[in-house]
Order: sequence, then C-alpha cells, then structure tokens
Amino acid sequence: MTTAEIREMPLAAPGAGPYGITVGPDGALWLTLVHSDAIARLASDGAIRTYPLDPAGGRPLIITTGPDGALWFTRSGDDRIGRISVDGEQRAVVLPTDTGPCGIAAGPDGALWYAGMNSDTIGRVGTDGAVEVFSLPVTGGFASMITAGPDEALWFTLNQANAIGRIDLDGRVTLHPVPTANAGPVGITLGGDGAIWFVEIAAGQLGRITPDGEMTEVPLPDRAARPHAIVADPAGGAWFTEWGANRIGHIDGTGRIEGHDLPTPNAEPHGITLTPQGVWAALEIGAVAHLTP
Repeated sequence: MTTAEIREMPLAAPGAGPYGITVGPDGALWLTLVHSDAIARLASDGAIRTYPLDPAGGRPLIITTGPDGALWFTRSGDDRIGRISVDGEQRAVVLPTDTGPCGIAAGPDGALWYAGMNSDTIGRVGTDGAVEVFSLPVTGGFASMITAGPDEALWFTLNQANAIGRIDLDGRVTLHPVPTANAGPVGITLGGDGAIWFVEIAAGQLGRITPDGEMTEVPLPDRAARPHAIVADPAGGAWFTEWGANRIGHIDGTGRIEGHDLPTPNAEPHGITLTPQGVWAALEIGAVAHLTP
C-alpha cells in the first residue's frame, strides 16, 4: 500500500459530500455535492466553481456527460434528472414519484438511462425531456448503478436482489444472479476488454460478466474494503474506490490487485473517473483525490 502517488485537493466545505464524478465535454471534472445540494466544476487549472441546484432539494448522486454536450445527473431527493450546461444553465426532468434515481449513463440510442432505487425500474430520458419507464422483475431490488454495454444494451446492478441486469433498447430485461450470496453489487462499468466489471460492496469482491452472461468473481485482499465505484482502465483492468478501507484500488488485466492508501483518514472515497492525467476520486470529506499511476 502507498500514499506517495496521491494528492488531495479541497473542493468544498467539510460535509459538502462530493459523491459522483465525471469528465465533462469541456475537459473539466464535474462532481455532485450530495449533502450541500450542488454541482461542482474543477477546471484543469484548479479553479473551482459551485452551482446550487435549481430547484433546491435534489440530493444529487451520479453525474455523466450526455450526448448533447451537457452534464446530466440524478436527483435522488426529489425524483428528477438534472441537466447542467458547461456554462451552468440548469433544467430538470420530473420522474414518477418515489423513483429514487441513482445511477445514470448515456445509452447507445442518444438518450440518458437511469436506475430507480426505490421503484424497481430502469428509465430512459431523452435529451428533449421525454421519459419512458421500464419495470424490473424484482421487488425491493434496489437498482443502483448503470452503464452502457458493448452490445447495444444497458447493464445495471441490483444491490439487494444480488444480480446484474441487462436491458435492451426495447426494454427487455435479463437478470444474472451473482454467485456469492448477499454480495451487494454497486458500481459498474464497461471494461476495456469488452466485458462488464462491477464491485460487490458487501462481499469485498470485484465481478466481471461477459455479454453472453459468463460471470467470474475476484476476492480483494481486504474483504472488508467495501468497494463502491469502478472505472475501466484502457489497459484491460479497472480502478475502484475502497470506501471501507480508505483506498483507491487497481486490478490489471492479469488479475493482480494493488491498493493505494489515501493520505487523509476516513476520507470516504466514492465516485471515480479517469483522465489522461490520472485517476480522480470524489472524497465525501469535501475533497478530490488525484492519483498518478
């Protein structure tokens, strides 16, 4: 374990809650501030700008770049999907009551797709604001994160149903049970190897599923690490946050795992993304971690 390659940059007041993070179309990093009801932008020169949510009360979770050159994010507190332009202009799309949107990803059809935590649904939001909702064949499944796959479909985690789901663009759903009981899958990403990678927060494992449904699991050296979010490494592995262990982890294409301790104790790493300058993680204490491989 090492801390030498990581520096932490204060982003917001302690308790603001940086949670989701993504690279915007403008090359800046965009983050959700889940506890302070805002979106933050971290420019390449270190300049920080914060945009309070409009309307307020959104509890933003996950953020991604949309196909229209704007940032789209889930508002788990008021059942909306938010949109913010790179200039800071906002609008919101209203979802059905008690949806609880969490993960969001751009689909291959030019729309945004979200996971409904409270509603056992996956939804599609067009850039024009049109909403289409698809029911899942589970009860209390807690749909969490979602990613575009390599196969003209979206893949998502069902944290409480202990499964990985696939939904095609017509709304047809296939569920793949996770072999380890009560594994609690959360973060999910399309890997550079053409498979889907995910984390099992309750089991301390990583998972990998191919488009045809073949699933394998990789135990972490620290099974109590509580992995949370994951992003693909173009070299065939993945980077992930270890929320319970205060680390950023990496698995390479051969299965070798390394961990990098964060400098600040109990930093609560959540979202993670990758740029040519390195790996970036949102720390709920109010900072961003930058790891240079």
